[in-house]
Amino acid sequence: MARTRRMRAFAMLGALLTFATLLTGCSSGFAGLRLRIAAGNSGGVYDKLAQTLATAWQSDLDIDRPLVLQTQGSPDNVDRVLAGTADVGFVAADVAADEYKKNPRLATLARIHDDYLHIVVRTDSPIHTVDQLKGRRIAIGSPASGVEYIASKLLQAAGLTGSVSTTTRGLDDSVAALLRGDIDAFFWSGGLPTPSIARYNDQKSLRLLDIADLMPKMQEINQVYGTASIPASTYEQSGPVTTLLVPNFLVVPESMPEDVAEALVSGLFAARAQLAKANPAALSIDVHPGIETQPIPLHPGALRYYRSQKD
Repeated sequence: MARTRRMRAFAMLGALLTFATLLTGCSSGFAGLRLRIAAGNSGGVYDKLAQTLATAWQSDLDIDRPLVLQTQGSPDNVDRVLAGTADVGFVAADVAADEYKKNPRLATLARIHDDYLHIVVRTDSPIHTVDQLKGRRIAIGSPASGVEYIASKLLQAAGLTGSVSTTTRGLDDSVAALLRGDIDAFFWSGGLPTPSIARYNDQKSLRLLDIADLMPKMQEINQVYGTASIPASTYEQSGPVTTLLVPNFLVVPESMPEDVAEALVSGLFAARAQLAKANPAALSIDVHPGIETQPIPLHPGALRYYRSQKD
């Protein structure tokens, strides 16, 4: 009788242990986690990548789908992360680096993709150099956007601050205004090729300005700026154009728990194929360039993920 009771007790204990193991296996450890992603304008690159990433993180972490916030762009996004109204933000590296100098409570998960500065004029325009923009009407991106941020820096480097008439417009509005003759040039920062520019340039209506002579000054203004070349074939130009490259980061508050940050980075790289389908800019997302987020430090949880990839 006693032996039978002991056998039943062991059987019950085994069942309880199995049940506990199943519960552990079914739980991601992130129950109740709510995430808000500061993206950008609806339909933009940040927004498309954020929507895809939200779906991937929902599946990987077994959480409610993160909320994708429509914002004005990089400056707005970094402000929201620091204010605690967003948990993750897509931010251009120049904006992030300048903000980090003032507020070091910022950390990064990864470098995700690079953008190329476009200064666009009409093909028949007499403007061939940046200094010839003096006295002209220029669209410098959406209000409070990363494009406006970088445009202001370049106009400063060129000594044109206050010498041009600027207006804030989104990309499609800028292209249309340029072709109508309402403006003489516009700034844009995006991947290659940018569809709106490529589409209009099928008619060879647009031309890019070369900024090779301004790059030393731009790199003095911000160390994250790199020099890049836009091949002639990208927009059917007469030759390659030297321009400025600015990386994009995923930023988070340094207070984010390490296990959450590590899981988000893991989910990011696991979702590369889906992200590339959402936008070709994501083709450059990879572990090796992912760690290059200087001067902003990687979050300790992100660093833990990268170190695990070396094992």
